[in-house]
Amino acid sequence: MSQSITKIKDADVVIAHQDDASMHSGSHAAMMDAETNKKQPSRTASFFNVVFAGFALLSDGYQSGIISFINLVLAQIYGTEIFNATMSSRLSYSMFVGCVIGQLGFGFFVDRIGRKAGLVATTFLVILGAALSAASSGPTPEGLLWMMVVARGVLGVGVGGEYPCSSVSAGESADEVSPGSRGKLFVLVTNFVIDLGYVVSAIVPVVLLAIFTEANLEPVWRLGLGLGIVPPLSVLYFRLRMADSKAYKKSAMKKRVPYWLIMKLYWPRILTVSLIWFVYDFISYPNGVFSSVIISKVAQGEPMIITSAWNVLLYSFYLPGCIAACFLVDRIGRKHTLAIGLLSLGIVGMVIGGSFEPLSTKCFPLFVILYGLFLALAEMGPGSTIGLIAMESFPTAVRGTGYGIAAAMGKVGATVGTVAFAPMQAQLGVRGPFLVGSGIAIATSVAAYFFIYEVKSLEEEDRKFKEYLLANGYDVSDMGLEPAAARDDSSIAKPADISS
Repeated sequence: MSQSITKIKDADVVIAHQDDASMHSGSHAAMMDAETNKKQPSRTASFFNVVFAGFALLSDGYQSGIISFINLVLAQIYGTEIFNATMSSRLSYSMFVGCVIGQLGFGFFVDRIGRKAGLVATTFLVILGAALSAASSGPTPEGLLWMMVVARGVLGVGVGGEYPCSSVSAGESADEVSPGSRGKLFVLVTNFVIDLGYVVSAIVPVVLLAIFTEANLEPVWRLGLGLGIVPPLSVLYFRLRMADSKAYKKSAMKKRVPYWLIMKLYWPRILTVSLIWFVYDFISYPNGVFSSVIISKVAQGEPMIITSAWNVLLYSFYLPGCIAACFLVDRIGRKHTLAIGLLSLGIVGMVIGGSFEPLSTKCFPLFVILYGLFLALAEMGPGSTIGLIAMESFPTAVRGTGYGIAAAMGKVGATVGTVAFAPMQAQLGVRGPFLVGSGIAIATSVAAYFFIYEVKSLEEEDRKFKEYLLANGYDVSDMGLEPAAARDDSSIAKPADISS
């Protein structure tokens, strides 16, 4: 009898264990399903963050490209006595100066205040600057031009701020969507969008000239500048609803930032990326800003609408260069794509500079093709990769600051190149900028190959950064927007682990 009771009890225990196991298995499966369902909308949200973070960069390409056409229009309206070479350069580089301020200021802002706050603030600044530029007026033509210079400076602060805000947010969100394709996604939503802005800036003048003709140029330039409001305005609502990236929520530093420790560790990367960005913008921006001037020089006597149409073809070369970079950056790496692009654009630039006279006078279509190839190679190499490298080179906590410093050095290069373009052209002719820029590009390709450091994983870079801070006595418990108890820092080695 006692044996029977024992067997019954044992059977009850087995059944109970089976029920517990079944319940545990069911709850585990339910948790897995819930986690999967949670990840899907989160990944979708990250994808839209990528898109709307980068789209307003269309304004940078548009505003940088349209000024080339505006230079021609204002020279025709006011003559070279009022709109001389000095005023033309001033109007062109005022935006670059504003960009430097915006990149440095918002690089700091986006790290200390937040990704979303930075995106919304720069959006409003771009809208304000574009509106003021289009509405420029004054009691004299000089007064009108000076207002335009100031307005484009305000615009530049917003556009410059877009670089660290948009690029950093897009890069972090792209890593959440697909880490293995982070480079491709980043290039598509940042540099491709900027290049598309250049193409649009070439198409708009052709359409406006067809509507108003050269006999009525004031509405042409006002509308040309005013349409730059559209890209930031179209993403404002979505940016107001965006959230900060997961990486920023986990690793943000809002107080007690150890800048000295950061500079000790990252100064070689800051220096290398900044110098290469300086060289790229020194070469590329003057050629973009003054492309209408170059085309008008070699196509003298043609109507303005024909000159503008040639610009559409030229700027269209940006896009295949950028698409080529999308295929290369994740396959052969950032460093190799950058070095190949710099070397090849330097060779093509030497060919253009060396044979400029016969090309421009006897074979103009071939000149345009070679010039377009020069621009495409610039986009395939440094144009698409230098921003990506800058975004990846720094940990999340100071990514905006590091990116902003590097981008600001690039805009300094753009400003120097734009100011130097006119005297260089006066001394050496139009071939001068090609020869000088190409020689610098070839030398820089060698430096890029040997000194650029590639970061494979943003999460791993954050982990190493926290380990470095711990090893130097910094308390990392305040990092992130969540309480320390809610974060999983188990993967971070303690100081004793690092020393071993």
